[in-house]
Amino acid sequence: MPVVEETVFINRPPEKVFEFLIRTENIPVWDSSVIEAEQVGDAPVGLGTRFRGTSKILGRQFDWVTENVLFDPPNKTVIRSVEGNFDFSISNILEPEAGGTRLTYRVEVNSLGGFFGKLADPLVQKAHSRTVRANLGTLADLLTDHSDGM
Repeated sequence: MPVVEETVFINRPPEKVFEFLIRTENIPVWDSSVIEAEQVGDAPVGLGTRFRGTSKILGRQFDWVTENVLFDPPNKTVIRSVEGNFDFSISNILEPEAGGTRLTYRVEVNSLGGFFGKLADPLVQKAHSRTVRANLGTLADLLTDHSDGM
């Protein structure tokens, strides 16, 4: 199972980072692999909330539906795919650090074999790690640059 895990320091308190992360409309702003994303329904985000969207990784586009399977504000969220081309989960772990937040972002994919070809998994994992690092840098910059209004 390919796993990508990266961390970033964000100079904002965990509550503010968490609030930004759970707003679906923010995902395409900082995650370059997400073309579009929306919440399914209009209830407050919580355990069981579903999201749908479209991502593009290494030139391949796919649609997905995920569900919050763990929701512990402002410490941790875990979403898991419930529809789409492959099974994946994404964890966000937020820890207070030096007046800000240490965010650990983890993606676990149940083999991309059918999507890119099983032999490509290590290459896709390496490329996606670079993308995740860049996305987390964008997220940190975005939240730091807008610290007054977020």
